[in-house]
Amino acid sequence: ELKVLYISPLKALINNQFERIEMLCKNCDIEIYRWHGDVGQSQKNKLLKKPSGILQITPESLESLFINKTEHLKSLFQGVEFIVIDEIHTFLDSQRGTQLRSLLSRMETYTRVRPRILGLSATIQNFDLIQRWINHKRPEEVQVVEASDEGKELQVSLLHFPAGMDGKIPIDLFEDLREVTRNYQSLIFCNSRGTVEETTVMLNRLAEKEGIKEGYFAHHSSIDKAEREYVEKKLATSKTPQSIICTSSLELGIDIGAIDLVCQMDTTFTVSSLKQRMGRSGRKQGDAQFLQMYTTSGDSLVQSIAVMKLMLEGWIEPATGYPGPYDILFHQIISLCQEFNGVTWSELLHCLEENAAFYKLPKHNIVNLIRHMVHTEMLEIVPGLNEYIVGLEGERLLRGKDFYSVFMVAIYYDVYSGIRKIGQLDKGVRFEIGENIILAGKRWTIKTIDTHKNKIYVQAASNGKKPKYLSDPGKINRKIAETMFEVLCSEEQFQYLDATASQSLEGLRRNYERYGISSGQRVAWELRDHLIFEPFVGTVICNTLIWLLRAVSGLDIKRRSSQIERIVLPNDVNFSDLLEKIRSRAWEEADLVLYIKENEWFVTKYSPYIMDELQREMHFRNEVDLKGALKFLEMYQFVIIPLTD
Repeated sequence: ELKVLYISPLKALINNQFERIEMLCKNCDIEIYRWHGDVGQSQKNKLLKKPSGILQITPESLESLFINKTEHLKSLFQGVEFIVIDEIHTFLDSQRGTQLRSLLSRMETYTRVRPRILGLSATIQNFDLIQRWINHKRPEEVQVVEASDEGKELQVSLLHFPAGMDGKIPIDLFEDLREVTRNYQSLIFCNSRGTVEETTVMLNRLAEKEGIKEGYFAHHSSIDKAEREYVEKKLATSKTPQSIICTSSLELGIDIGAIDLVCQMDTTFTVSSLKQRMGRSGRKQGDAQFLQMYTTSGDSLVQSIAVMKLMLEGWIEPATGYPGPYDILFHQIISLCQEFNGVTWSELLHCLEENAAFYKLPKHNIVNLIRHMVHTEMLEIVPGLNEYIVGLEGERLLRGKDFYSVFMVAIYYDVYSGIRKIGQLDKGVRFEIGENIILAGKRWTIKTIDTHKNKIYVQAASNGKKPKYLSDPGKINRKIAETMFEVLCSEEQFQYLDATASQSLEGLRRNYERYGISSGQRVAWELRDHLIFEPFVGTVICNTLIWLLRAVSGLDIKRRSSQIERIVLPNDVNFSDLLEKIRSRAWEEADLVLYIKENEWFVTKYSPYIMDELQREMHFRNEVDLKGALKFLEMYQFVIIPLTD
């Protein structure tokens, strides 16, 4: 029988681990299987025919089993005793994690015993949430096993190379990066796929001047899988110093051999991410961890210092869970009706109320959503049987190629050089025939664009520019934002900064020192034609403040996005008066609805299919902190300081 279910956030992680686990299990007479879209049907049929050993799988492939292999679910899962969830922190706060928790609850109806869940992570702080995630009925029975601190030596340096007015990375930075990685196996992390491509080309140009070819390789989610796997094996087996420039695609535990040095291009947005990335080096016993950070703007410099400061203090962003998961409830109702090929009202309600992913949701909201799904033909009631089945509109979703995944995915062009697939380009970005681009660390000219088949054909070129991908940088935690302000107001010196970084930090601190700004204050800087308010309070409360300010002013107040979130107002408004109007009024979340722009609403893959009132609830649970914003306005003193442009 199948005894162990291993769940991974990445197919690449499964593929990377499969060979090693297979070798370990070979002499123990334990079968090891993997199940995802790239695995051949013969291997899948072998598992279904005679389940045994260990199965490695992603949440999406687990979902596909519940929909397409319903007749095999009992024989497949009945003997499962252990569920291992690798990198469990990646699931806790997301739609994907709620889907996974729902599937694990549904799986328990087929197992003889309740499987023991083992979660693995290097970046979790609030264990109480994960204990409830694993066993919400008896969280106290979930044991936390913390590995002892190995006391690894950490060597960190931060070099600051200010970008020009055009925002381009200075050549001096690339030259320093080439010098520092010359003799080391390195991982160079960037915050965008475009920066990965630009950095790879620039470093290879510098290496080629020294007669070295293919010293640097690009790795991110929009590079073809075969190319990524080639790069991973290349670094793992290389006898000469080589480096991979990557995004978070190599943040998790894919084996690429021993890494001597980790570099970070501009700040990470989370402490968790920095800790994960830094942990890729120094894995051998007794080896130090080496981290080289680069920043190109003042905001990035301050946030890098704040993130490093918090990491050294042992702080990590606490998991929050995924509140108000009505979009996943919608998705799982369709999946449940498909699994049972018809389910009665009482059976459906029982399944949902007992499900660990949805037990907190009010029963009346679940009932209303089911009725709404019948009304919109997502579900259908079979006459005479009073059973709920998937309706015609639900079938349209269910039969779509991406029903198994619950996260939004952009539409891409597949990019080919001849018959070889290189990677993908974002279809939301305009491309022209004859345009030169960089992809997979190489330069290409676009020869053909097929918008109907979503394909672009290219040939090699001598130059190119980095491609643009549309993506959300994510939210800044309040603790990080507050620490950034503390850094600006303090005189603390950081030994790991180079001279330029130290001088730049002193320059950024100058106005705060000049006007005697303390940590109990917040500043609105008055410029010639506008006011810039810097709340340093994190993304969620910053956005809430914007909606409150719009409500009391009637003005189109906006956020200027950067590491330091800034609120921009006309300078002819009485800012102090606006704040007082907010403080003096009793607020409800519904008061903000009219002031939230269409593109500011919280939207997920399946949220458009649920009722408006549930969509609004999801927005307020995930994007608004009214109580926190009002408390913030009571806690701090707000000062307006005139500056010249």
